[in-house]
Amino acid sequence: MSVFERYLTVWVVVCIGLGIALGSAFPAVFQWIGSAEIASVNLPVAVLIWLMIVPMLVKIDFAALGQVGRHWRGISVTLAVNWAIKPFTMAVLGWLFIGWLFRPLLPADQVDSYIAGLILLGAAPCTAMVFVWSNLSKGDPLFTLSQVTLNDLVMVVAFAPIVALLLGMSAITVPWQTLLLSVALYVVVPVIIAQLLRSRVLNARGAAGIEDLLARLQPLGILALLLTLIVLFAFQGQAILAQPVIIAVLAVPILIQTYLIFGLGYLANRLMGEAHGIAGPSALIGASNFFELAVAVAISLFGFNSGAALATVVGVLIEVPVMLSLVALVNRTRGWYEAGGRAVRAGR
Repeated sequence: MSVFERYLTVWVVVCIGLGIALGSAFPAVFQWIGSAEIASVNLPVAVLIWLMIVPMLVKIDFAALGQVGRHWRGISVTLAVNWAIKPFTMAVLGWLFIGWLFRPLLPADQVDSYIAGLILLGAAPCTAMVFVWSNLSKGDPLFTLSQVTLNDLVMVVAFAPIVALLLGMSAITVPWQTLLLSVALYVVVPVIIAQLLRSRVLNARGAAGIEDLLARLQPLGILALLLTLIVLFAFQGQAILAQPVIIAVLAVPILIQTYLIFGLGYLANRLMGEAHGIAGPSALIGASNFFELAVAVAISLFGFNSGAALATVVGVLIEVPVMLSLVALVNRTRGWYEAGGRAVRAGR
């Protein structure tokens, strides 16, 4: 785990302060950045998102799909939790906490937008950071690679319809052109670029070339993430200063969702008799979020100033400390988990 990944929350806090300060000092600059868009997709942010995503996707070997059949139980849990459960529980929690329980504490004109941001976050399961969580929890690396690869393929076809369905149920008009363009820009195109780059480097220099390429790309990804957060908070700064309680309120359903989804995945794998090294990454991929995609689509659909963008950024803010707590839980419960797995296998 790199220094940046270990202290991601610290850097996010720094970006919040810097973004708010810059937004207050140079409002015209950020208004110009916000106006540089096509079909509601912001071009400067699109470039930053690519720089974030491509280094992560270069790690993925789509040939690893051949490993899926070996651990069909863990893969089944991953797909069921990520796509049949997670987006819908996040929507329910959003409607419950933001649309009803905490509604009096929030700006009335942003409530639907906050819910939309939570939905986007819930519909984007983790792609890259799960490699970190899997490594820390001693997860099976081939399984992790397999489920990430399959998850990306499902995301290409399932993300837009699920988001459109849930946003429609939230009585929010869905701009299909923007939503599909966002998926193309932030999933399809980066996957193609990353795999072409990966193939070229592998053919020329082998696995060592990939490691060298990732070492060179990683600083760009870090810089892109920090710049994106600064821009976001430059636009959200006034809302945060006016009502700082918003951050805490939005964090509540995200925290509940994270621990709920992890628990479902972890217990389902145990009941099905999967190995502990499979259950860890299977549960952690759903608990974590592909926040780059969620933030990008929120900006594209609703704009920098929207409650949706702020809601997805709150997901970034709490991501690392929460996921590290789940990694610790996976490691500490290994004995309990394996005892249950042995009992299940013995009963077959």
